[in-house]
Amino acid sequence: ELMTGYTMLRNVGVGNGGQPWVLRWSSRIRLTWLSFTLFIILVFFPLIAHYYLTTIDDADDAGKRIFGPRTGNELCEVKHVQDLCRIRESVSEELLQLEAKRQELNSEIAKLNLKIEACKKSIENAKQDLLQLKNVISQTEHSYKELMAQNQPKLSLPIRLLPDKDDVTFPLPKSNRNCRLHNCFDYSRCPLTSGFPVYVYNSDDYPFGSSLDPLIKQAFEATVRTNVYVTENANIACVYIILVGEMQEPIMPKPTELEQQLHSLPYWRTDGHNHLIINLSRKSETQNFIYNISTGRAMIAQSTFYDVQYRPGFDIVISPLVHAMSEPNFLEIPPQVPVKRKYLFSFQGEKIESLRSSLQEVRSFEEEIEGNAPADYDDRIITTLKAVQDSKLDFVLVEFTCKNQPKASLPTEWALCGERDDRLELLKLSTFALIITPGDTHLVISAGCAMRLFEALEVGAIPVVLGEQVQLPYNDVIRWNEAALIIPKPRITEVHFLLRSISDNDLLAMRRQGRFLWETYFSTSDSVFSTVLAITRTRIQIPAAPIREETAVEIPHRSGKAAGTDPNMADNGDLDLGPVETEPPYASPKYLRNFTLTAMDMYRNWNSAPGPFHLFPYTPFDPVLPSEAKFLGSGTGFRPIGGGAGGSGKEFQAALGGNVPREQFTVVMLTYEREEVLMNSLERLNGLPYLNKVVVVWNSPKLPSEDLLWPDIGVPIMVVRTEKNSLNNRFLPWDEIETEAILSIDDDAHLRHDEIMFGFRVWREARDRIVGFPGRYHAWDIPHQSWLYNSNYSCELSMVLTGAAFFHKYYAYLYSYVMPQAIRDMVDEYINCEDIAMNFLVSHLTRKPPIKVTSRWTFRCPGCPQALSHDDSHFHERHKCINFFVKVYGYMPLLYTQFRVDSVLFKTRLPHDKTKCFKFI
Repeated sequence: ELMTGYTMLRNVGVGNGGQPWVLRWSSRIRLTWLSFTLFIILVFFPLIAHYYLTTIDDADDAGKRIFGPRTGNELCEVKHVQDLCRIRESVSEELLQLEAKRQELNSEIAKLNLKIEACKKSIENAKQDLLQLKNVISQTEHSYKELMAQNQPKLSLPIRLLPDKDDVTFPLPKSNRNCRLHNCFDYSRCPLTSGFPVYVYNSDDYPFGSSLDPLIKQAFEATVRTNVYVTENANIACVYIILVGEMQEPIMPKPTELEQQLHSLPYWRTDGHNHLIINLSRKSETQNFIYNISTGRAMIAQSTFYDVQYRPGFDIVISPLVHAMSEPNFLEIPPQVPVKRKYLFSFQGEKIESLRSSLQEVRSFEEEIEGNAPADYDDRIITTLKAVQDSKLDFVLVEFTCKNQPKASLPTEWALCGERDDRLELLKLSTFALIITPGDTHLVISAGCAMRLFEALEVGAIPVVLGEQVQLPYNDVIRWNEAALIIPKPRITEVHFLLRSISDNDLLAMRRQGRFLWETYFSTSDSVFSTVLAITRTRIQIPAAPIREETAVEIPHRSGKAAGTDPNMADNGDLDLGPVETEPPYASPKYLRNFTLTAMDMYRNWNSAPGPFHLFPYTPFDPVLPSEAKFLGSGTGFRPIGGGAGGSGKEFQAALGGNVPREQFTVVMLTYEREEVLMNSLERLNGLPYLNKVVVVWNSPKLPSEDLLWPDIGVPIMVVRTEKNSLNNRFLPWDEIETEAILSIDDDAHLRHDEIMFGFRVWREARDRIVGFPGRYHAWDIPHQSWLYNSNYSCELSMVLTGAAFFHKYYAYLYSYVMPQAIRDMVDEYINCEDIAMNFLVSHLTRKPPIKVTSRWTFRCPGCPQALSHDDSHFHERHKCINFFVKVYGYMPLLYTQFRVDSVLFKTRLPHDKTKCFKFI
């Protein structure tokens, strides 16, 4: 319309001739419209736009306005709108990805749920199979018990006859001199299960008790109080013992009075059967006053017997009781080396009846050898010995007249000369000690001869007994030919040659055996009384009482802490530890040979120098000697020379090996107020195969912390409280130790499981020896003439430290109850040397060195607190210990060895296809 109006005006102006006016009016019109147009654009358009935008904001949520009125802070955020948009797009993409992953996980969870259901079904099936196996095992055990019950007869205890019952069925011998066990001993009073109860009369209750030697009586009473067989109930006694000597001569009763007093004993029962009369002698001149007394069926134990009086297998020849109330002083006993001493042999004695004839006939040594021997053997002995002394071939000392008044003696008996100390000094210088039996052949043994034998064994002079008819103490159970020479008197001319022909090794063996016999059967009143009881018990074949064990007083402690896994312990190299037993702890089988041991092994046990077996034939564990364990591995003993099963190591890998198919060991760990170190050591035992139990010997008077949490290692941990702080507690035979094998280990010892298992396997093949890891040796200090302890690396060793070693529990009994108390006292004094003492003991008993396994020389854990062995005085004390122990034993029992045990294929290169067969190496 504007354009049309503008065209009309233009046309009117031109047609009427008023063109200028029209132009001016058109110009005004154009400016007006232009202004009006601009006004509309500048005013109305923003208002319309504002209204439109406001309408859009009203349509959205008021809290999410974008174009509405805003505050100053909101206006600033508008600048980040684009960034927020980009972030929104990125988040959206991520949400999409997560959604995809969620769907994938849901699908996997569904698959796993299916597998779980399948596993549950498998578990249920396995439980059913396990239940069936348990039923089968239960049925098998039941069948086994039934078979055992069928094969074993039902036994019942024998009927015990009490002393108040009449012995109407007891057979009477023709003469009391014909008494033997079968006709003068009532076995019905001594059942096998009786425990051998012994009733001892109180000598003070009878008139002859006031005549007894006070020292003899006091020593006897002290011994009786501590003996395990003595009972106060006479009604259940098997044997009745009465002490009748040594009598004091001024107040000695007459033989008839003593006989009446014996027959009046309350349990004598007319003939005295099952009675044992003991006549101890403290002096060489003790008289045989029982010779004129009727003792009925009672057994007699004394040091002097005539042949018409002695009843072999019934009476007992005992040794004199020299050390009545005192223990032997080992420091005064001479050493067993050197073998050769100043005098080849010596003899001091006097016999008045043969002295005159011997002085009238003095012959040369050559003439004596040629013949023409005197009719009296004693005269011939004197002549020959004097000839040997005059020949100067060897240093000998023989004296047939005493410088002082000789001791009183029986007729035809060689009386002792001088005092006891003087005689011992001469015997210390003598290699052999001559003992000439009495000239009266009816005197089978005398107190004087027994005294000479006692003194010779005490100082290490080898006894040479002239007279084969003699009955030496305990001769029916001791092989005297291993410790003494028993030579018939007619061979007196050959004695010198015989003594010089014995080698040094044989001399040392005889001297050592003599020392063993003296310590075990002669030295103290306790040894004499215990030996008499042991002989009687052995004769009637009653097993000995169980040995005493140390009662473990447990310290309450909390457990439950999960034991960690030490990476060093888990790394076992190529060694397969064998199957880990999941059954409860398995104790070693108890000693079941008590009823046959005395009959089968009597001589082996009584005569073996390795330990006083007469005191310990009843050890609860049967040590297997190497001769009884000849086959390695757990397979059969026979294997063909050619191809066949065995040799690949599979059998050894699948079982423990050795001849005992099932066996465990006990760890004994000594500790003293090092709780953190102890806990770490216990945790390292977690998962150790064949571990039965851990016995922690708490050596501190201070109890463990109440808040201390002990680790759970899968086996019981017994914390034992001790009476005092002593290193000897390490070797106490605790009753909680139910296995033969003991692993003695320090609380800071750091051993891998494979090392422990290998040591256990080696010990099973050498059960009588110490098997361990750190080796040490002894050395002779030439400048100071003494022994030294050395821990340096060397080519040989003689000791294995018991801070990480296996040994048999049998040695714990010997260490605690048999080994001389002086050694244990020194260990307590220095708080040191208990490991050396154990090595001395085992080497002394076995005459074998210990066995070292693996190349490990130390076993201390890194970072542990300082131990006693780091003290500057540690080695100095161990030097002293070795020299003191040598004095106690009389010689150096330690033996050197260059032997070390490693695995069969240690550092052996094998083909790749063969290595799987030897994973146990």
